[in-house]
Amino acid sequence: MVSTEGDSTLAIEPVEGKKGRARFVDLGRTFAARVENSVPQLRSEQLELLNPDKNPFFGHAHAQLFIAMRDGRPVGRISAHIDELALEMSAEQGFGPGTGLFGYFDAEDKDVARLLLETAQDWLRSQGMTRSVGPISMSVWEEPGLLVKGQDHAPVIMMGHHPAHYARWIENAGYIRAKTLYTYDLDISKEFPPLVQRIVKSGERNKRITVRPVRKKDWDAEVAKILGILNDAWSDNWGFVPLTPEEVAYTGIKLKPVIHQELNMIAEVEGKPVAFMLTFPDVNYALAKSGGKLFPTGWWHLLKWARNPQNCDMRVPLMGVLKEYQSSRLASQLAFMMISYIRRNASAKFQSKRAEIGWILDDNQGMVAIADAIDSSINREYAIYAKPLD
Repeated sequence: MVSTEGDSTLAIEPVEGKKGRARFVDLGRTFAARVENSVPQLRSEQLELLNPDKNPFFGHAHAQLFIAMRDGRPVGRISAHIDELALEMSAEQGFGPGTGLFGYFDAEDKDVARLLLETAQDWLRSQGMTRSVGPISMSVWEEPGLLVKGQDHAPVIMMGHHPAHYARWIENAGYIRAKTLYTYDLDISKEFPPLVQRIVKSGERNKRITVRPVRKKDWDAEVAKILGILNDAWSDNWGFVPLTPEEVAYTGIKLKPVIHQELNMIAEVEGKPVAFMLTFPDVNYALAKSGGKLFPTGWWHLLKWARNPQNCDMRVPLMGVLKEYQSSRLASQLAFMMISYIRRNASAKFQSKRAEIGWILDDNQGMVAIADAIDSSINREYAIYAKPLD
């Protein structure tokens, strides 16, 4: 697609091959560096997520990447992609038949944004899609949504960070907000309110319940339990797409370096795993020092940090309770016990003072109630947009 602007020419080029993906990633890094409070991520990880030979997401998805060029200079990028598993979900859950996705959206100005979005839409139409949803980069389990509030403070681990004006450009292209995701800020240096403490104590008196740290020596088996619970617990949520066995194994490998047993819990009822909560120290603290590069000294900063991440923030990206327990009193006991134990360990062992919980869907009443009960407050808001492809 080509657009003429006075004496300038704006063209969209499809990205192909390893070198093309590297250009795409490096362009995104250039844009990210311009956003206040952004933190450079590991380039090698960003490249791997886009590599069909390495990321098992591409076992059920295909994508086309695009770069916008103005007079030979790169000025924007976007992905258009289709997740076959998302197509199999019900439309009421956000995706469903005919729904394609866009992501990795960066643009120098509104004209570039318009042409990029049109190009992604045209590609999705050519693949038979009737609806475009995004930004989702690239799987819904990676970085869903556009940051629309919260640019005034740095992101934590695995959180997208975007300039505020991107929302206006996407909305001007005819996109309507389909879903809002929140993250909650939590002071973990103080005890939870008395009501939460009473619920925890009642759970501790229940001899059926065991809440234990994950066993890192049995990590592969623990990951399978956790993500098995996740696939069940989240199966009715908006935007849910099941993780495949290959993705479960891949996720386990990727998470292991940031796993500290004291910060990750599995809850069992009569010996059966029924709930989990994952908490990660904020690796962005170390990435900020390394500039997102492993060499020449970045690996040292990361290794030192990973062994003993003191005084860093924490993030709770995932927790879940099997559906058969979600409407029971037991569910709140399990949730508050895991949160309380992890809060205590993060504060005592790692001297952490704050954590972020999220993403949480704006209509997830159970999780919103938990966030309110522990006196946390919304500190970031992400938007996912949708548009019919006429």
